[in-house]
Amino acid sequence: MIEMKNVHITDEFWQKEQELVRTEVIPYQWEALNDRVPGAAPSFAIHNLRAAKALRERSGKPGFTAPVFTEAPFEVLPEDPEHPDPDKFYGFVFQDTDVYKWIEAVAYSLERHPDEQLQATADEAIRLIAAAQAEDGYLDTYYILNGRNREFTNLRDHHELYCFGHLAEGAAAYYQATGNDELLRVAERFAGYISRKIGPEEGKKHGYPGHEIAEMALVRLYEATGKEEYLRLSKYFIDERGQKPNYFGLEGHGELGFEKPEELYSYHQAHKPVREQDEAKGHAVRAMYLYSGMADLARLTKDEALKEACRKLFRSVTREKMYITGGIGSTHIGEAFTFPFDLPNDTAYNESCAAIGLCFFTRRMLQMEARSEYADTMERALYNGVLSGMALDGKSFFYVNPLEVWPTAAHRDARKGHVKTVRQKWFGCACCPPNIARMLGSLGMYAYTEDEHTLYTHLYMSSEVRKSIGDREVSVQTEVDRGEPGRWVIRTWVRAAGEDFTLALRIPGWSGAYRLVGAGDYTEKDGYVYLKKEWQEEDEITLELTCPVRFIRADSRVRENSGKIAVTYGPFVYCLEGKDNGENLHLILLGRDTRPSDARFEKTEIGGRQATMLLIPGQREKNMTDRGLYFDAEGGRETEPVTIRMIPYFMWANRGENEMQVWIRQE
Repeated sequence: MIEMKNVHITDEFWQKEQELVRTEVIPYQWEALNDRVPGAAPSFAIHNLRAAKALRERSGKPGFTAPVFTEAPFEVLPEDPEHPDPDKFYGFVFQDTDVYKWIEAVAYSLERHPDEQLQATADEAIRLIAAAQAEDGYLDTYYILNGRNREFTNLRDHHELYCFGHLAEGAAAYYQATGNDELLRVAERFAGYISRKIGPEEGKKHGYPGHEIAEMALVRLYEATGKEEYLRLSKYFIDERGQKPNYFGLEGHGELGFEKPEELYSYHQAHKPVREQDEAKGHAVRAMYLYSGMADLARLTKDEALKEACRKLFRSVTREKMYITGGIGSTHIGEAFTFPFDLPNDTAYNESCAAIGLCFFTRRMLQMEARSEYADTMERALYNGVLSGMALDGKSFFYVNPLEVWPTAAHRDARKGHVKTVRQKWFGCACCPPNIARMLGSLGMYAYTEDEHTLYTHLYMSSEVRKSIGDREVSVQTEVDRGEPGRWVIRTWVRAAGEDFTLALRIPGWSGAYRLVGAGDYTEKDGYVYLKKEWQEEDEITLELTCPVRFIRADSRVRENSGKIAVTYGPFVYCLEGKDNGENLHLILLGRDTRPSDARFEKTEIGGRQATMLLIPGQREKNMTDRGLYFDAEGGRETEPVTIRMIPYFMWANRGENEMQVWIRQE
């Protein structure tokens, strides 16, 4: 994995996103975590850590009685919202994770921009976390404050291992960024406690996480520390999952409304041993985190059966269950996958965290084997499914990312109650905002990967990356010119006099054709061109990519999109908004004879950001409201010519509430 310190992003587009995270998102989220954002849903995350710290301080005093867990709901809310009890836990069982993800985002920011004040704030948060941790290493404020007598008794639902996973990810990132190992030591102590309680040995619980992430986080902890026990624990969680008898059935916590145990197990990706799974099922975020851990383990242990399972699951996601935006999880019921080709636009769930999880999974697949289909998917999810989750000012967020929104229905139809027409300041379940921050902060790890002899470029953004070859370091600088419509020019300078290594450049799936200048001999494999040579100082390679507007159809089994077209330009999916096209977007038609080459480009500004708008000739169907509810269709429909104005999907809902749709009917 490329270390963040070895990548410097200068790209105009992506640098703005990272600067937004640094200057606006991270400070805003710290205020949200401390419940200081007016009008936002309270977080209680820092509140809970302070309460756990206070409990630990009281625990050694005479007369102290530890809390005993009897009953506590999945989400605990104060009776008086204005005056929460300082000694009680509030929020969801996984509330601790929001702080850990925020610290991880801070770590990536500090690697790019050292900031004494920000680091001091993060160090303060880390000291609070350490003070909340129990003497034996256990750390989960839900059980610390409600009673530890029930810890690890509900691995399926109560997220203790999920909380550990985010703790470990944040700890490893912060240690690598700053050298401060205080949070790393906290994570290691908790990992040690888990190992003493869960595992294959007699007397331990033979369980695994209900909400996955510990699997991939333990690999991260292993790579940060070199300690094999973390890799072994990750392998145990992955190997044990789905074995018979099913551990979640043995826990005996009911079926959560599922009609059959198998449906419940599928929801948690525990219906089969992981090497036998070939269809993406259940909660989409959990699935992506599991698959990411599987890919990590397959790479490190050279487990061919696990690799093949990862390939099958990737194909299931991307060829049957993924939206054109890279969104996944088509139903709000369980935030889950449904059946193949079930991709409704107006009720789509597409949690922001799920698109981020897809980026996690695809990057790990690229580390396992370089195939452009992984990078194409990662790029699509990043530019569309991830960026759409945050407003252009970084101060409001989408949890759900549909492909069609009619505000009247969103407000009045309970079946669409999960769809928001404007981004929210915060959420009681706020997993998405800090997840977006840490994702955008760590872009360098997604743009490039490496092995001993090859540097792979997966995402094109102006940047500089350094790679070690033996005891020497080489530098590769990239500049991306997107100025001319329909064309991207990528210039790469390799500063590695006399060094023999391979540079692999991806050919994006959205590019119509490419031309290499200055490359000399090269080979092409699985969507990458490989340039292997003894490089000279300041060698320059130019990759010219055509970037056409494309009209995209869906597989005919996607019933909701029959007779419809989606429009893409480069990695961006485009959409219509009412602000540009008036009301009743469902009446707009794309002419049957209209071609992508008919599109014109127009520069515009949305939310203070420059954007390329596409102008495409089309028709608007006459709004027939005066002939009764149903009427004779003789004579056909009446239309009038219009110019269809489309903007990048990720930018929608930055100009107030209005209609939006991605797919357009074709005449």
